[in-house]
Formats: sequence, C-alpha cells, structure tokens
Amino acid sequence: MSELIFSDRPHIELLQWLARGSLKQNLPRAARLWVLLITLYGDDTHRLKLDDSFTFAEWRKAFFSRTHPQGEAIPDLHDPDCTCAKTTADWIFDPQLGVSQSEWRRSLQQHDAMPPKLDKLLKQPLFAATRRSLQADLQILTQIGWLKRDGHYYVRVTHLPTRLLINNRLTPYELALPNLDLAAATQSLSQPIRGIQRFFLEVDYIVSQTNQDRVEDSQEKLKHWWQQITVPPIRITYNSAREGQAVKCIVYPVCLYYVRRAIYLCAFGQTPTRKGEWYNYRLDRIQQMNELDWTDEDIPHLLLKYYPRSLPNPDYIREQMEQAWGFDFYEPSKLMLLRFEQEFHDRYVQGTFRHDTFKRVSHQQAEQLIRQHTPQQERQQALLNVLQSRKRSDAYYCVRYRDDDTNVKMRMRAWRPNGEVLFPWELRQKMAQEVAQEFQNYHQ
Repeated sequence: MSELIFSDRPHIELLQWLARGSLKQNLPRAARLWVLLITLYGDDTHRLKLDDSFTFAEWRKAFFSRTHPQGEAIPDLHDPDCTCAKTTADWIFDPQLGVSQSEWRRSLQQHDAMPPKLDKLLKQPLFAATRRSLQADLQILTQIGWLKRDGHYYVRVTHLPTRLLINNRLTPYELALPNLDLAAATQSLSQPIRGIQRFFLEVDYIVSQTNQDRVEDSQEKLKHWWQQITVPPIRITYNSAREGQAVKCIVYPVCLYYVRRAIYLCAFGQTPTRKGEWYNYRLDRIQQMNELDWTDEDIPHLLLKYYPRSLPNPDYIREQMEQAWGFDFYEPSKLMLLRFEQEFHDRYVQGTFRHDTFKRVSHQQAEQLIRQHTPQQERQQALLNVLQSRKRSDAYYCVRYRDDDTNVKMRMRAWRPNGEVLFPWELRQKMAQEVAQEFQNYHQ
C-alpha cells in the first residue's frame, strides 16, 4: 500500500467530527479515534509497526507494552511507560502531535462543547479502556471509511476518505454527513474506479450565476470569522422574501446548511420578522455582511449568551432537527396525520426514510390521534367523518414536523393527490385551498 500520511492535529473541529454526535459527551472517544488515525496513517515516527491487514490482538500488541493486560476489564496503572498510562492531556497537548492547550481550551469554550469536569477528564488515561470499547473504536473507523473489514482482520485503506477539514476547508461530502447512508455511498464511490469516475452527485441549486460571486464572498467571510478564536457577531442586510424588503439584523453566525435547493446561514439573534431568536438566511439573499465587535453597543441581546459562554453551536441545530421534520428548526413542533392510497404507498413511500418520527399507524390509531389532537368538537367530528370515508386498507402515518416549514409543505404538495393531510386542521385547510386554486388555474 502507498504511504498515506495523516497529520491533522486535534483541533476542536476535527474532534467534533470524530465525536459522531455531542463532543461534550464523546470527547475521550473522539481523542482516541484521532490517536488511532495518527498511529495507523501518520509518518514513520508515529506509525505503528503493523501490517496493513491486522487483527485486534495484533493491534493491541503493537500499541501497548508487553505487560499490558489482555483481559476484558479496564487496566490498572501497571507500567508508566505503557501507552495506556498516557493521559488525554498528554496526547492532545503533545509538543509534536498536539495543539496549544490555551488556544484549544478557548476554542472548546467558543464551540460550547465544554464537558463537565474537563480538568479531571484531561488527567485520565485516554486508553485505559475495556477491550470492548477499543474494538468499538476500530469499528467506528471502519464505518466511516478509514478501515476496511475482512473477517477478523482490519485493513488499512488505500485512499484516505474525504474528511471534515482539508486545509481548513469544508468538503461537499461532509455537508451531506447528517444523512449517514448518503455519506457512506459517497465515501465508497467518490474515488475513480480504474481511472473512470462512476459516481456523480447532482443536486438542485437555484442560485443564479449573477449571484454566485456574492455567495462565494459571503462563504469566505464566514470561513474567516469562524477560524478566529472568538467568533464575532455580524450585521446582515437581508433581502427578505417574507417581509418584501431589505432588513438589517445583528446575529451570531452558527453554521451553513445546504437544504434541497440553496445554501443557508443558520444564525442566532435578530430575525427579519423580529420574532424569535433563530433564522435560516438564504445565502444568496444576503446583500451585505459586516463584522462587529463584542464591545459594540448594538448587541445587548447577544451579550446575554456571550458572557456566560453559552453561544449556540451546530450541535443544537442538529438536535432540534432530529426532534421534528423540517429545516426551520426554530418553528413550533406539531403532530401531523397523513393518509396514502395503498398502491401509491407501496410503490413510493414504503421502505423510504423521511424522519425518525415518521411512523405508520393503524386506522384505529389514526382515529385515536384525531380525538386526542383535535380538541374543537366540530373540527374533530368533521375529521372523524373524513377518516371513516377512507379505506381501512390505506396507509396512515404520523410525524412530528415544524409548523410552516417550506420544505415540509413542498413535500406535501409533491405527494398530491395520493397523499392527504388529515390533521392538523389548519394545514389540511391550507392544502385544500391550494388544490382549489390549482383547479381554477387549469379549468378557467
């Protein structure tokens, strides 16, 4: 195998990616995965003397000292020179491999990923872990494409997979990571096969060429600000489609998301509607962005989060999106009941993933949900009458969704006429009005 060099230092952004979730909870595992990558793919100084194909026992023999226990329990301090005696701080702040402790701590605070009792955690031996935990670490590297599995053997890959940070730049693959199945497909087929590219990812992108320069300029500005130890607040001039005019908002920029057709900036602070504290700003509609300072008199609403070091981070957004279907994670969460004609369901809905809360229910359960979630008696009875007129053999689903989320409503439209919103009442009426208007458009 060609010599592949992994030399990334344990910056917070890299550890966050390796944490596969909350860095606050998974910091030790993220640090262990970083060490594994350094010792599997690092330079000759740090790479283990290990064949490209190896078993767990062979890895353990190469990684630890000869006196390292081979049982299932967490090993005691048996040899100060054994790798299992090195603390988390020894690894992360190593003069050759690691980073500056003061800068790392500031970055961790800025990221809002400060684990409880951090000092105690840093003093703990990083690899004083059970056999099962260490095997799970190798399995995670296999799942994210840094190792392959061949029976009982782990095999070094011949091409390092696309990572979160390559020279501090986000990669297209990483932007898709929330969808792990798509990420796995991209990772598996991203490299040419026998010199021919066989995998292509075509996405809808509605930003016109005339606006592309402004979008790229905004991305570069955001990248610059996010690279600073203390990320500054910014003032946005935003061409709001909802308000029908340009508005100025002072916000704290959190992250970028590509969703269906465009790139959005998720930001905390003022909003174009002056309601709530979060908003997704479509990047091509941002006319201007200017850096402010944390001493600026115009940002008192942000200082309430800045001084207690509780500024939001991307983890919060992901957690909210996991709770309900829709990108507008700051909108209220509601329960929706849907009906699909059986044949349409079997062809186009069954076996697909929409959201973790998208669950099939029986006709009887659908009736119970209508009674529970439609308190107004007149509306409840009307929906019960509708349900009784529908076939019991049809497919019924409930899902938690974000009220007034544009992407969810577009999915409802795409399912018409074979998908029907039974409740909530307001959304059902909205869909009915749209259908009536469409009918008029095509029959006048």
